Amino acid sequence: MELEFKVKNNQFFNVKEIIKSYFQISDRLLIKLKREKRIFLNNAPVYVTEKVCIGDVLKLDMNFTEESDNIVPTEMKLDIIFEDDYLLIINKSAGIPVHPSCNHYENSLSNGVKYYFNSIGLNKKIRPVNRLDKDTSGIVIFAKHEYIQEILVRQMKNNTFKKEYLAILEGSLDKTSDTINAPIARKAGSIMEREISEKGETAISHFELIKNFENYCAVKYTLETGRTHQLRVHSKYIGHSILGDSLYGTTSDLISRQALHAHKVTFAHPITKENLTLEAPFPQDILNLIK
Repeated sequence: MELEFKVKNNQFFNVKEIIKSYFQISDRLLIKLKREKRIFLNNAPVYVTEKVCIGDVLKLDMNFTEESDNIVPTEMKLDIIFEDDYLLIINKSAGIPVHPSCNHYENSLSNGVKYYFNSIGLNKKIRPVNRLDKDTSGIVIFAKHEYIQEILVRQMKNNTFKKEYLAILEGSLDKTSDTINAPIARKAGSIMEREISEKGETAISHFELIKNFENYCAVKYTLETGRTHQLRVHSKYIGHSILGDSLYGTTSDLISRQALHAHKVTFAHPITKENLTLEAPFPQDILNLIK
């Protein structure tokens, strides 16, 4: 991947200003570019202090070869929603963790992506941009380059990256829509569990009621923040835990996991700037509840 910028006015004084202000490249990535001598002005390698003139063309060669030997490649079927030179977007099934761990050293989604990258000759680290719990299904985005990951993470922090979930909650809701603004912290004495706490980080979720059923309801959640277990904790907080969520509610005979699906994302493509809206179809166990 290469980034290119043609100087059209006197907005920038030198190469570093373009790299930091226009491309908004992090200090860490800039160090790599300098170390690898991959910064070119009019096709000649330059230092970042080089002055620029109108008509100059700056190129950044991002084609680093990277190793991800810490992830074992494992062949698995990937439900790819979207792919180009910069992004790989997958509809994750429930029951599959995104990251390898002691209990899932070879069968996480990242293992499958590593195998896929090897098969297409892409020597890059595995970089999931968003994360889902093992038993939450839906959209997971992998960046094919560090720069792409940086841009998407920045969009998430600026709240220009929109994430929409479908959740099935216990009981019926009286409100058709509402905002849950309740800070979340790690529960004392627990590695995994979170709770509402004044000492926690800001967590904001918006919901819209889709339909009340006899003993449960379907809602659309949109996230303003992305805390660990945010929707699961917020659902419990309003007295309507996610159906089947054994950690923050109870198990259910209707579904064998928490009924939560990352359904839709909307964001600006990091390179083309085109607005992308991508959807992951509802899995059968969710469809059985809302049909």
